[in-house]
Amino acid sequence: MSVAEDTVARNRALQTEWYGEPLGDRVRPLLGRLGLSQSGLAGVLGLSAPMLSQLMSGQRAKISNPAVLHRLMAVEDLVADPGFAALPAADVKARLEEIRGETAATTSGLRMAESGHAAAGERAAEAEKGGAGRAGEPARLVQALLREVASAAEIDAAADLIAGRFPELAEVLRVYGTGRTSEAEAHFARTVLGRVLGDRSVIP
Repeated sequence: MSVAEDTVARNRALQTEWYGEPLGDRVRPLLGRLGLSQSGLAGVLGLSAPMLSQLMSGQRAKISNPAVLHRLMAVEDLVADPGFAALPAADVKARLEEIRGETAATTSGLRMAESGHAAAGERAAEAEKGGAGRAGEPARLVQALLREVASAAEIDAAADLIAGRFPELAEVLRVYGTGRTSEAEAHFARTVLGRVLGDRSVIP
């Protein structure tokens, strides 16, 4: 095996550890479903076309910007939606434009960190309309942040270290750090949105 082939094999193995599978295997189905070129999808994700190509081919291993990973997961959620096939092309284009403008979580920018009774009331009302759907964005933000700072193996190891004393925190690490997006959304809806709904009686 040549040096270049060895590098690609190593990078694909790292991508599998970090992202669940090689990025080429995650991205190619999206191109077909969306009818986009690599250049078009790169624009949605906030990458240059050559950078996306290098990630897909294994010449590069890591998505260095957590916002890019957040957008990739948002595109995957769009395509995985049962109603995607019935969406008009204009609606798909509009949703992709929304995703293009989305950013990943920062310490000061998490939407779920809104404070005040009015914000809590708004979240409660939205949760009543569809808790799991509303949980999608913040759950993906937490996933993107955790997967940016540590690999799946490191997150599992950290969870093992604290599981005895802090089982709920260990569960959060595993669900958001190594689990599926649907599992993270369900956890967020159950723990955060569910608590908001449960506390509505104390909201003036």
